[in-house]
Amino acid sequence: MAIRITGTGSYIPKSIEKNEDFYQHEFLNADGSSINNPNEVIVEKFESITGIFERRYADKQLVSSDLGFLAAQKAIDDAKIDPESIDYIICAHNFGDVRYNTVQSDILPCLASRIKHRLRIKNPKCVAYDILFGCPGWIEGVIQAQAFIKAGMAKRCLVIGTETLSRVVDKHDRDSMIYSDGAGASIIELSDEEGGILAHESASFTYDEAYYLYFGSSNNKDLSPDTRYIKMHGRKIYEFALTNVAQAMKDCLEESGIDISEVKKVLIHQANEKMDEAIVKRFYKLFNAEAPKDVMPMSIHKLGNSSVATVPTLFDLIRNGKLGDQKINKGDAIIFASVGAGMHINAIVYKY
Repeated sequence: MAIRITGTGSYIPKSIEKNEDFYQHEFLNADGSSINNPNEVIVEKFESITGIFERRYADKQLVSSDLGFLAAQKAIDDAKIDPESIDYIICAHNFGDVRYNTVQSDILPCLASRIKHRLRIKNPKCVAYDILFGCPGWIEGVIQAQAFIKAGMAKRCLVIGTETLSRVVDKHDRDSMIYSDGAGASIIELSDEEGGILAHESASFTYDEAYYLYFGSSNNKDLSPDTRYIKMHGRKIYEFALTNVAQAMKDCLEESGIDISEVKKVLIHQANEKMDEAIVKRFYKLFNAEAPKDVMPMSIHKLGNSSVATVPTLFDLIRNGKLGDQKINKGDAIIFASVGAGMHINAIVYKY
């Protein structure tokens, strides 16, 4: 018996925001002063660091729970299950439902309840709740689902990661170009097949790192200081992730009993291409090995950073042959890994 992902789904918004669309933005420094470079230079530098060429924004009439519902329905259909048989719905997000052109988050009721309502599930014993765990939220939701199943509290769980970061960015901050919208979902259940989740690792670094990502006022000091936007200390995050994510992945792999040579794919949170490459390189270096070519699939170039949605979306795209020639074969050992606000880190070793 194993605990496996038996169905996946994702929702990728249709609206594309290209890097050239930022040429007309008024980017400012954190103190409100002007940046002494034209936007073309700012965007070019951004592109070279992050690898992002374009990102997706949700349609104006949709909110995060809508995206989560659409991804969840696909995962249910893919797993070919009766939604009434789901024991837990775990929805990872960070900002709730934020309607277009508003500044207020709506999390009453929780997004998982809204998604369960949209799925028209009648069973009251299907428990729906949200998890706030930064970008690693979907992976943490999978870890919690596994725990419920191991404890005999559940046989089948639906785990969703959904976000509309485009609604909480400061358009005067260069970092706003990183963020995007999207949703990914998966069915986690007990299976007669072998493999599945072999090991997991989670950690919360808060002593010095808690506010590496935070809510802050706009770089445009003419705007209300009471309206807050997602902000980050990018250099601190990079240095933190490089050391701690690689180590968490190493600890997780060693616990699984899988040899580094057996790892076929590393599906890492799509935060920043250069950072992700450095983490994976550091991870392999811890085993005195070189990272194999194509071991780290990337979707960030066209989808940007959609927080909790990046890893499940990446997995779903590969499973369905929608990410170039990337593929995962039966029996392949893969690693899921993420880092985000908290600062939280987690990883899963999974045998497909």
